[in-house]
Amino acid sequence: MSKAVKLKKGLDIKLVGEADQVKVDSKTPSVVALKPSDFHGLVPKVILKEGEKVKRGEVVFYDKYNKDVKFVSPVSGTLSEIVRGDKRRILEVRIVVDANDEVVQKEAVDPSSISKEEVKQILLENGLWPFIKQRPLDKIADPSVSPKAIFISAFDSAPLAPDYDFILRDQDQHFQHGLNALSKLTEGDVNITVNGNGAPDKAFLNAKNVTINKISGKHPAGNVGTQIHHFNPIDKGEFVFTVNPQDVITIGKFFAEGKYDPSRIVALTGSEVENRKYYKTIIGARLDSVIGDSLTQDNVRVISGNALTGTAVGKDGFLGFYDAHITVLPEGDQYKFFLTEGWLSPGFDKYSSHRLFPTWLMPKKKRRLDTNLNGEERGFVVTGELDKVLPFDILPLQLIKAIMVNDIDAMEQLGIYEIAPEDFALCEYVCTSKIAIQEKVREGLDVIEEECM
Repeated sequence: MSKAVKLKKGLDIKLVGEADQVKVDSKTPSVVALKPSDFHGLVPKVILKEGEKVKRGEVVFYDKYNKDVKFVSPVSGTLSEIVRGDKRRILEVRIVVDANDEVVQKEAVDPSSISKEEVKQILLENGLWPFIKQRPLDKIADPSVSPKAIFISAFDSAPLAPDYDFILRDQDQHFQHGLNALSKLTEGDVNITVNGNGAPDKAFLNAKNVTINKISGKHPAGNVGTQIHHFNPIDKGEFVFTVNPQDVITIGKFFAEGKYDPSRIVALTGSEVENRKYYKTIIGARLDSVIGDSLTQDNVRVISGNALTGTAVGKDGFLGFYDAHITVLPEGDQYKFFLTEGWLSPGFDKYSSHRLFPTWLMPKKKRRLDTNLNGEERGFVVTGELDKVLPFDILPLQLIKAIMVNDIDAMEQLGIYEIAPEDFALCEYVCTSKIAIQEKVREGLDVIEEECM
C-alpha cells in the first residue's frame, strides 16, 4: 500500500553550479578502474595478471570471503596495473581501453519466467550483484539472506544532485526488466520512493508490480535510508536491499540483451567547472574524460559523488562504482583573517546553517562555498543541532557517543541497524565540534557486524 510522508527536519544546501539538462557523450576514457574501496569490507582476489586481455563483462576479481560475488570489467582492454597501498592492499585495478569492445555474450532471459535462485545466479555470475546493497551495514548485499523489502529512491536531494527523471527518460522498458528481476529476490514489496514535491517521470509512475511511495521535504528526503525508516523500519535480524535507479537499468539491460552494459549518465556540477551538463560515460571512467578542459582554476577539489558524501579523487581519479555525480568545488586551503573573512566578519557573503550571519534571511540564494572546515575538532558538546537535520526517530548525539565508547547495547537500542554513514552527512556538516561523524558511524557498523551479525 502506497504511503506519503512529509519531513519536518533536514537542510537544503543551495550551491552554485547545477548541471544543465542536456545529455552529451563524453570522450572515451583511455583507462578505467575498479576500486575495492567502493565496496566496504571487500577483500578482492584478482584472477587476472597484469598484461592480460579482458573482455567487457569478464570477471576480474571476486570477494575473497564470498566467492560467489564477482566483479567484471566495464570495458574491453588490457589489465595494465594493480595499484597497491600499505600492506599490499589493492587500491585500484586499472584497465587500458581498446577499440575492439569485445563483450561476453550471454543468452537473454525474461526474469519473470525463471525462479528466484536462477535470477540470483545470473546476477552473481555476471557481476551484477554488487549493484545491490543491504541495510543494515550499508554494504554489498549478502546473497544468502532474504530481504523483507527492496527500496529504490527515484530522486536525490543532495547538493547539486542529478535529476533521475531526466536521466531515465525513455528507458522505461529496461527499468521494468530490472524491476522484474529484483522482485524475484524478495517475498515483500519492491518500493519506489518518488519526490512528493515534483512530478516524477513515467518510468517511475508506470512501473508495474511495485509500491510507489511519496516523500517530501528537505535533504535527506532522497536518501534511501530516510525512506526505509519512514516506510518500513528495520529491526534486528531483518534485511532490506537497496538499488540505485541507473543500476536497475543496468540489470534490466543484461536480462534483455545478455550483455553487461556499464554505461552511466553523470552530472558534471560545481561552481569551478564550465560545460556543466549530463555526460554519458562508463563505470570507473577516469574523470578527465568527462571534465576535459572545463575547470575554471587549478586549486579545486574534484569529487566523485556529492559534496557531503563523495570521495575527493582529483581530475585524474576515477568515477566511483555507485556515483552518478561529479562535483567540483574551490579548495578551502587558504587562511581567512578572522576580522574580514573569518568568524568575526560581517558575513554578508558567508553561509551558516546556524543563523550566525545575515545571509540566513536569503535561504533560497545559491552560494559558492569552498571546502574549508572553518575550525578544527574540539570537545563534543550537546547543542541540539544534530536533531534539527536528522529526520529519524532516533537520538543522533547519543548514538554517536555510544559508538565512540564502543557501547554495543546502547548502539542497538539507539537504532544503529537502520542507519548508514550518508544518513549522518548533514549532522557532520552542522556539527560545531567538527567531528567526522560519518567515519564514526562506519566504525560503529563494523563493530556491529563483527559482534552481532
